[in-house]
Amino acid sequence: MKNTTVFDLARREERNPLLRPSDIRPSSTSMKIECLLNPGVFKFENKVWLLLRVAERPEQVEGRVSFPLYNKNGEIEILSFEKSDPNLDFTDSRIIKHKGRYYLTTLSHLRVVCSDDGKNFYEPENYPPIFGTSKLEAYGIEDCRVVELEGTYHLTYTMVSHLGVGVGLIQTKDWKSFDRKGMIFPPHNKDCAIFGEKINGKYYALHRPSSPQLGGNYIWLAESADLLHWGNHQCLAATRQTMWDSARVGSGAAPIKTEKGWLEIYHGANEDNRYCLGALLLDINDPSMVIARSVNPIMEPSADYELTGFFGNVVFTNGHFVEGDTIHLYYGASDEVICSADFSIQEILHSLLN
Repeated sequence: MKNTTVFDLARREERNPLLRPSDIRPSSTSMKIECLLNPGVFKFENKVWLLLRVAERPEQVEGRVSFPLYNKNGEIEILSFEKSDPNLDFTDSRIIKHKGRYYLTTLSHLRVVCSDDGKNFYEPENYPPIFGTSKLEAYGIEDCRVVELEGTYHLTYTMVSHLGVGVGLIQTKDWKSFDRKGMIFPPHNKDCAIFGEKINGKYYALHRPSSPQLGGNYIWLAESADLLHWGNHQCLAATRQTMWDSARVGSGAAPIKTEKGWLEIYHGANEDNRYCLGALLLDINDPSMVIARSVNPIMEPSADYELTGFFGNVVFTNGHFVEGDTIHLYYGASDEVICSADFSIQEILHSLLN
């Protein structure tokens, strides 16, 4: 479907979606993949790799709602409720509420796929999935950003449990062995993207703490000497009333270094849960200074696969790689399928600075 949105700068891949749930094997015969979401992106062994979020649940039986989670022994346990239960609320396809406690309808883990051309992806042998392992990951792990620093890949991802949502860190050099560093931003926090190089001797990261009453779902900046302990937090971008990012905003992948500053592609949603992408431009030497911000989205859901799916009207990214002026961006559409689109860095900068 040809994109006709006025402010959309994305050049969508003609073969979108690149990956559907049916293209990936479930983690076990008892599970069904409902969604593929929001991949981290990295280069490794001369290939393009995606670190997919794979969301699974058991086959649904008429009249009941069933969903998985990890129990205290680290094993997958299936909970099931009658749909007629007056204590049950499952009006949101993503969340179940029962007797005041919240659950997720699916259990997510991370899975790698790779490609020689950035378009045709497959699951390589002998590269293990990454599953939740701790009580802070009892509801799964989600939406991983990947950045390579000093020869090591750093994975910042969302840890989910009944205790809240926080940011975890995993490090690897070979994608076969993993060093789990635990939670580096406590609940409620997510959407953490580490900058791809130090600035004035310090590591920097974008993150999103949330507040339901005072404050909101905003993009913040933090700095660190060791990637584990973060401080000097500053708010960079808040939501904007009546605009496309009026309800929540969050970072995408690591900011891109340009001659004009650090270019960050971020997501924003309105009160109708319509997710679009926009851009921030941050000062090259002091990323706490915002030079410019998108007035209009640089990408809006408009293609059929972005409008309809597990949770429709969504484009969401946390991964890309850059070649010259081109950003090769990978994104989740409608919380169900994986797609790609290209952007021109200069076109985005022009939209911000003119």
